[in-house]
Amino acid sequence: MGANKGFMLKRRLGKKMKQNKPVPHWCRLKTDNKIKYNNKRRHWLRTKIGF
Repeated sequence: MGANKGFMLKRRLGKKMKQNKPVPHWCRLKTDNKIKYNNKRRHWLRTKIGF
């Protein structure tokens, strides 16, 4: 992808970057390890966003 992006695309990519993180450790402790992992994790090569 080129360096020149529109604001809306950059905002969407930023949101996807923030969503692509593991579950915090305190959240695992709070839920007694019922939520073990983030099932919406996305690998940059295997799963594409689809804009």
